[in-house]
Amino acid sequence: MRRAGIIQLLDGRHPRNGRSVTFALNGLILLSAIAIAVETMPDLPDRAQDFLGWFEITVLLVFALEYLTRVICSPRPLRYIFSFWGLIDLLAILPLLALLQPQWTAVRILRLLRLIRLLKLFHTSLALDRMSRAFRAVRGELTVFGALAAMMLYVSAVGIYVFEHPVQPEAFTSIPMSLWWAVASLTTVGYGDLVPITLGGRLFTTLMLFIGLGIVAGPAAIITTALLEADKFGVESPPGSNTKNMSNKEIKK
Repeated sequence: MRRAGIIQLLDGRHPRNGRSVTFALNGLILLSAIAIAVETMPDLPDRAQDFLGWFEITVLLVFALEYLTRVICSPRPLRYIFSFWGLIDLLAILPLLALLQPQWTAVRILRLLRLIRLLKLFHTSLALDRMSRAFRAVRGELTVFGALAAMMLYVSAVGIYVFEHPVQPEAFTSIPMSLWWAVASLTTVGYGDLVPITLGGRLFTTLMLFIGLGIVAGPAAIITTALLEADKFGVESPPGSNTKNMSNKEIKK
């Protein structure tokens, strides 16, 4: 099999065995996620712990082999290595270092990286490709809303500090501390650890919450419209078709 055929096989685009390979790799990812949860159970028998340990080694070796195969068979290895999915594939196999050097202080972080492999479930997802194209089509609008959100957080923190610090100096100690209140309030989480008690603070909070709802709803509407436009132009067509390679400019039309 040629190198291009091997890449198609790993990406699930091979006409014969592509789906089978994708199903096997995704199944391995899901089983490894279950194993990560099971290994934290107390009073787990020694045989079960040994089995989970060997299973983890097997999973890491399989994905390490997949990564090396992609590097070798890729027409542009460096481009793949530094691409988004190339970095995800690399991070997914870094926990191998924890097995080789278990005495390292960074072992916990390396073991946590095992969760990165869950992202590999979307490696061959056409829906994710459609979402990616939609986000790129409206990245300018999202950037504007992101800047507005950051500005609103800062204005909210300064405003609530001015109203509440004189009467609650132990709660609203500074503008950075008030920024925590702004994040919790504008995201509608509202932990309740910081609450305005003055009339001015409550009126200011009400105003900021209404404005915050608009800032949150705006990007949601923009993204929804972009996804509908992407679907209208057939971005979710089979791999290799012309519509899948449609440019962002065509999606916007």
